[in-house]
Amino acid sequence: MSPAAQPDRTLVVTADDFGLSREVNEAVEIAHRDGILTAASLMVAEPWAADAVERARRLPDLRVGLHLTLVEGRAVLPPAEIPDLLGPDGRLRTDLARYGVGIFLSARVRGQVRAEIEAQFAAFARTGLRLAHVDSHQHFHLHPTVARLLFAIGPRFGMTTLRVPVE
Repeated sequence: MSPAAQPDRTLVVTADDFGLSREVNEAVEIAHRDGILTAASLMVAEPWAADAVERARRLPDLRVGLHLTLVEGRAVLPPAEIPDLLGPDGRLRTDLARYGVGIFLSARVRGQVRAEIEAQFAAFARTGLRLAHVDSHQHFHLHPTVARLLFAIGPRFGMTTLRVPVE
């Protein structure tokens, strides 16, 4: 094989949940600065997201992607706009199977999912960081309807890479 035809064999080591807590953010910074971590996935609605963005700006070689959070976390949109996505505690739902069926069967729920996905992409864009990739909390982007919405929305915000877990 000629050198020009050689496949790219870059190893990407990614940390999820960037922005979830100070401890996660510190671990990402240390693992990137002193270890082999090359990328992190940002949860834009979590309490430590601004700290994560600040750290990412200090680490220009750290690739940062959107860790789309549709389950087990905080939403960007107010509860009144996405009532079907929230559990009784006001956080994104944790009943993944029932929630997944609802997304598939209900146009109302799909509309709310679409709105939250767009809001999270917009929140990431406001950070000023370059969007390196997209993935999701609990791999929820593998849900066929969520994936379809991501492919419809993501490119408008610069999505070129979607991380697909192989497990």
